[in-house]
Amino acid sequence: MTKTNHKVIFRLSALGDVVLTTGVIEYWARKYNCTFTFITKTSSSPVLENNPHIKNVISLDKKDLGDLAWVKKAGQIAAEYEGCELIDLHSTLRSRILSSRWKGKVSRYNKFSLERRMFKLTRSAKLNNKLSELRVTQRYASALEEDIPAASELLPHIYLNEDERKTAQTLVDEHDLGQDFITLHPYATHPDKAWPEESWNTLIEKLDEANIKWTIIGLDDNIFEPKQSGCNFTSQLQLRETCALLEKSTLLITGDSGPMHLSAAVGTPVITMFGPTSKAWGFHPAGPRDVVLESDMDCRPCSLHGKSNCKKDRECLRKITPGDVFEKIQDLMR
Repeated sequence: MTKTNHKVIFRLSALGDVVLTTGVIEYWARKYNCTFTFITKTSSSPVLENNPHIKNVISLDKKDLGDLAWVKKAGQIAAEYEGCELIDLHSTLRSRILSSRWKGKVSRYNKFSLERRMFKLTRSAKLNNKLSELRVTQRYASALEEDIPAASELLPHIYLNEDERKTAQTLVDEHDLGQDFITLHPYATHPDKAWPEESWNTLIEKLDEANIKWTIIGLDDNIFEPKQSGCNFTSQLQLRETCALLEKSTLLITGDSGPMHLSAAVGTPVITMFGPTSKAWGFHPAGPRDVVLESDMDCRPCSLHGKSNCKKDRECLRKITPGDVFEKIQDLMR
């Protein structure tokens, strides 16, 4: 490894955002014949394992990220990687502190922070068009690229190993899921992003009537217990075990969530329901068979990340019916 062909990427969180960097990393590795060190939170680092383009992951815990602790840690990292280029894919106070101590070139992506906030306030058609032109992966690419590549060139990629695939196959066999099962993720970090529980139950009824096998994944203290009996892995799988199971799945059904990106990164199509957030934010999946379902409402989007004070009882998500979702499932399983 030489300083000229090794770059350092900074993106702490969230999980899905870290996953989305992987396709950009792959693009840069091919174009510039370079390798990477990646700085992120410990909770996100498993998705970077086995990536042939990432030679080192600096995993940070809460103790590393306190104000004075981070100033010290940032100085240590800057000294260790003196002469390497830093690529800031987060553009936060912490990344700016690291940049101020960096001893080499610093490149940063266009976050469109002002435009996103203005669109949230105004729902301007002009801003919607501008933001919708570039997915987040393309915005990441703008850190180094003047001519932005197509989103199809930047699709995320999680590299699983054969042991992980064998473990997932064992789960599939033990629970008699077969080859054409679908995975459901009924959880959300922010409650206003969650598709209603009754909608999930109705969808599961439709799946059972059509003899489509299903399983549930996710992490949540309040485990979703569907009315129908089925295979529920909630809070039972490690992150990479979840990825391996998603790779075996025919489809993932979810809201705007981290598993949406995990599924895309292992090549499994996604049907996702967007409520308070919007495709304009750029985080939607961009695979050729991915589907984003949204309601046309004047109050959308009402949140950048999903935390909102909805006065309409999540009407935007309730308008997306189980029938709508089931129709898309049938389309993709034909």
